[in-house]
Amino acid sequence: MNYKTYEKEHWKGSVLTAPLPPVLVSCGTLEKPNVLTIAWTGILNSQPPVTYISVRPERYSYGIIKESGEFVINLATQELVRAVDYCGVKSGSKCDKLKDTGLTVSPCESVGAPMIDQCPLSLECKVRQIIKLGTHDMFMADIVGVNAAAELLDDNGRLCLDRANLIAYSHGEYFSLGKKLGSFGYSVRKKKNIKSKRT
Repeated sequence: MNYKTYEKEHWKGSVLTAPLPPVLVSCGTLEKPNVLTIAWTGILNSQPPVTYISVRPERYSYGIIKESGEFVINLATQELVRAVDYCGVKSGSKCDKLKDTGLTVSPCESVGAPMIDQCPLSLECKVRQIIKLGTHDMFMADIVGVNAAAELLDDNGRLCLDRANLIAYSHGEYFSLGKKLGSFGYSVRKKKNIKSKRT
C-alpha cells in the first residue's frame, strides 16, 4: 500500500477528535421540556448499551438531568442544522428553545424525558453514574429504549441510517455526511463469485 504520510507539529493536549455527532438532548418532562445541543457524546459499551454526554455544570439542562436521572439523545439531520446551532448557543433559562426553533416533543416509553419529533432516531437514556472531569461532568447512561423512524427501515426491518441525512461537527463547523466508502468488515470480506449465465 502506498499511503500518504504526514510531517506533524507537536502541540499540547487538546480536544481535536473529529468528526463528532452534534445531537439534540431533550430533558425535563413532556409538560416542561428543554433541549440542548451536545457534541461530546458517543458509545461506551455494546451489551448492555451504554452511552454518555458531557455537560458543563453551569448549563441550564445540567440540573434537570442530574435531578431526573434521565435524558434522550436525538440524532440531528441536515434540515435541523440551524436548530442544532441555536440550541447550543442559547440557554433554556432565558428562552424557550423548542418554541423558538419550531421543534416539538412526544412522550417516551421508558423515561419521563420527551423525544423530539423532528429527529429520526431518539435514544432513551437513564443515568447510571456522573463523573466529574473538569470543565464538564460526564453523564454515563444506559440506553433503555430506541425510537426509530419507520422510513429508515428496509423491507427486512434493518435500520438504514444512511437514509437519515445526518450531520457531523468538526472543529467548530457543521458538515453533511459524504458518500459511503464501505461497511464494517468490508476490507476482509470475501468477494462473491459472479457466474456468467449462458444464454
